[in-house]
Amino acid sequence: MNFEASLAESTRTLQALVSIRKEIDEAGRLIIATLKGGGKVLACGNGGSAAEAAHFTTELTGRYARNRRPLPAIALSADGSLLTCVGNDFGFDQVFSRQVAAFARPGDLVVGLTSSGNSANIIAALREAKSRGVSSIAFLGRGGGKAKGLATVDLIIPGQSGAAAQEAHLFLIHHFCELIDEAFPE
Repeated sequence: MNFEASLAESTRTLQALVSIRKEIDEAGRLIIATLKGGGKVLACGNGGSAAEAAHFTTELTGRYARNRRPLPAIALSADGSLLTCVGNDFGFDQVFSRQVAAFARPGDLVVGLTSSGNSANIIAALREAKSRGVSSIAFLGRGGGKAKGLATVDLIIPGQSGAAAQEAHLFLIHHFCELIDEAFPE
């Protein structure tokens, strides 16, 4: 795909986010309510989605656009020793669900990112969150895949491009960070 076609695909995908505005607003309210209630955000993804999960948690614990108090957030893909331990002893499908079982409590929020919607370890993490009564948001692509319907809120990015879905996920992360900055003044 050439530059112009890639740009057009990304632009169409971002513009199509208006079609899931209700879910975006619901996810924003859930994130703010979690943090205002003293809960923490546990975010997970694979590959580029792991980087986006870490990006989101970094913006919460560090800062986004302005100084505010640090907010509790953990990227479940950040601890290589833990990932390889669980992956070796229990299988890669359990690397996030074991951490959800260990760290998540009611009042927390699990955020799973998968551009395909079919990542087995994200699906397992969302199921673990549900079994523990923990709210969740799924950032999905390509129609939602097997993860569709497992989270409290699904953010299913319109279209079939995994790359454009990841770009839209990052746009939404920044949108939620703006809401968080507004909700938590210095």
